[in-house]
Amino acid sequence: MFRRSGDGRLQVLLVHPGGPYWAKKDIGGWTIPKGEYQDPEDSLAAAKREFAEETGFSAVAPFIPLGSKKQPSGKVVTVWAFEADCDPALLVSNEFEMEWPPKSGLRQSFAEVDRAGWFGLDDAREKIAVGQLDFLQSLAEKVAGNRQRA
Repeated sequence: MFRRSGDGRLQVLLVHPGGPYWAKKDIGGWTIPKGEYQDPEDSLAAAKREFAEETGFSAVAPFIPLGSKKQPSGKVVTVWAFEADCDPALLVSNEFEMEWPPKSGLRQSFAEVDRAGWFGLDDAREKIAVGQLDFLQSLAEKVAGNRQRA
């Protein structure tokens, strides 16, 4: 999701993963809302579903394809952008369960996303996971042209 600030600059909505592994990570710890899908699910349909599950907000057309990129983890992420606005304070995320603390035998639930925020492209480049930087560049090129380079 992206929007334009009052002065016309692009801002992107990034989310911060929930759970104990990400609790203290800020720089390089934010991400584009995303998730996994299995064939035969269409990747755009999966992206819209995952966006809603992680944020509680709806993804709305038209969608701008930003490409696919293999992440450092080996997963391939395919991203679309859309222009809309939301209040990050209203975020509602699905949850996941994991053993915590490790080797304790105890299971705890955590929000998949613990917060969201709007970031200008310069700030987003610092916050976003390194494997997703190219998507910010693609957004800047496709939406803002040369005026707003990521």
